[in-house]
Amino acid sequence: MSAGELLRKSPLFAGLSEEDLVVLAGCLGRRVFGRGVIIFHKDSPGHTLYLIESGRVRTFILSDSGQEISLSLFGSGDAFGELAFLDGLPRSVGAIAIEPVVTFTLTREDFLQCLNQHPLLAQSILQVLSIRMRYLSSFIENLAFLDVNGRLASRLLDLADRCGAQADNQEIPLDLTQADLASWVASTRESVNKALNKFRDLGLIQVNGRRITIQDRRGLQKQIVM
Repeated sequence: MSAGELLRKSPLFAGLSEEDLVVLAGCLGRRVFGRGVIIFHKDSPGHTLYLIESGRVRTFILSDSGQEISLSLFGSGDAFGELAFLDGLPRSVGAIAIEPVVTFTLTREDFLQCLNQHPLLAQSILQVLSIRMRYLSSFIENLAFLDVNGRLASRLLDLADRCGAQADNQEIPLDLTQADLASWVASTRESVNKALNKFRDLGLIQVNGRRITIQDRRGLQKQIVM
């Protein structure tokens, strides 16, 4: 995928003319990250916006005790790192490549210049930030009011949807260890193991190594009880 095609696909740059997209594409750099590579740490400078050409990126935070909590997942066509990029403050989260990732990069200076020239771009930014805030609000609500079973059911459904799982085969196309899932639901590996066994016994999911297939979406949704 070319830089121009990626910009056209990104909601962040919706509304820009073809001419503007060509100019902006000329400002993009390119970076490649191997699986497991930290793209940036929390509190690091936020001078770069990343647009994913291929691969997936997970954002996360660490508690004072060192427990990792996963926040969101980004794939092809998504932009990430926009918050610190916009306000110039340090990163509020960390980001890691969970599979080989190819990105295009845009510096804050080039972006602000584009924003000054095209004020309508601010509308697209607000829409993207609104979607991210709604997602985080739902995430916090789940952590506050759902038990481990409910949080895990909600997260499995969300990951299936975000990764584009097929309707007739709801396999989540990610290698997920119990430790990974524990970070997604802010719990322990032992609690996640117990919940997975329950879902499997109920026929809601199938576990094959590190791959999970949702067999009964409606049944899994019923586990999400506040």
